[in-house]
Amino acid sequence: MNCEVAHERIVAAAYGELADELVHELDRHVSGCAACREEREQLRALKVLADAYPVAEPDANLIARSRLRLDEALDALPPRRWYERLGQRLTNSFAAMQMAPVAALLLLVIGAGAGSLGGYRLAMGKAANAAQALAQSQVAQPQPPAGPAEIASISSIERQPNSEMVEVRYNQLVPQRIQGSLADPEIRQLLMLASQNSESAGLRDDSVGLMAAECRAGHGCKAAGIRDALMVALRYDKNEGVREKALHGLEPYVAEDVRVRDAVLESLMYDADARIRSEAISILQPVEADTSVRQVLSSVANSDHNSHIRNASRQVLNQVPEIQ
Repeated sequence: MNCEVAHERIVAAAYGELADELVHELDRHVSGCAACREEREQLRALKVLADAYPVAEPDANLIARSRLRLDEALDALPPRRWYERLGQRLTNSFAAMQMAPVAALLLLVIGAGAGSLGGYRLAMGKAANAAQALAQSQVAQPQPPAGPAEIASISSIERQPNSEMVEVRYNQLVPQRIQGSLADPEIRQLLMLASQNSESAGLRDDSVGLMAAECRAGHGCKAAGIRDALMVALRYDKNEGVREKALHGLEPYVAEDVRVRDAVLESLMYDADARIRSEAISILQPVEADTSVRQVLSSVANSDHNSHIRNASRQVLNQVPEIQ
């Protein structure tokens, strides 16, 4: 497989649209190609951030206001002078002479278009009136919590003892807070946003710790969501404590998810913290028979600069007779 084909398959795999046999072929290529591996990780990180920001539909009131402003702008245009109108009429007459053979067809098209435009304007007028009535009826009602797209930053995360309730404080124009269960999708989105906070290692530690606990408990740790956020933290976070918590959160999925297995293998090979690399070996032990796991363990056992890591890798390899 060349890199051009790999790039196409990386995009398909990121969205779960690549067949299993092609996924394994792609994994073999990526394991030996640093450029493709970097591109895949960048795409995954981008997808995690994109998933944290839901797409919001435009408000009907906004559409109505925009149409009113457009009509006002058109009305404000200065009227054309007499010679401009005369020139336009001459141009139209000349065009009519040239287009006479298709005049009947144009009349049919214009008639159909006028009917569609009239129906569209009628529907838009009704939608604008309904939106205005709805806005007036909701003036006195409390506004819902701001969506992640409106949030400036996360300021703190607190979990109530012996409870699933979490309080997240975030900053908008003024500090805001929201309280809810860890199963609440909005709470989860805020946790994923906090895991990307480059300014506060404490916030990243709290958010990744909560997400890791949810994954270890088997509470909705889907591949597209918290699990992806943990893999991004494991690969790229600068704080070793955050990376260690992300590693523990991914442990239950190392056998079933090839992407998780690859992330743990990368930690074993490249993480700067020897403790995290040692824990990665222990996490990989249940899948030591996997070809990619055996290859990495063999490489580490033979050439790693850390003697403890070399010995631990050899011990795991010795448990698999066919690769002794």
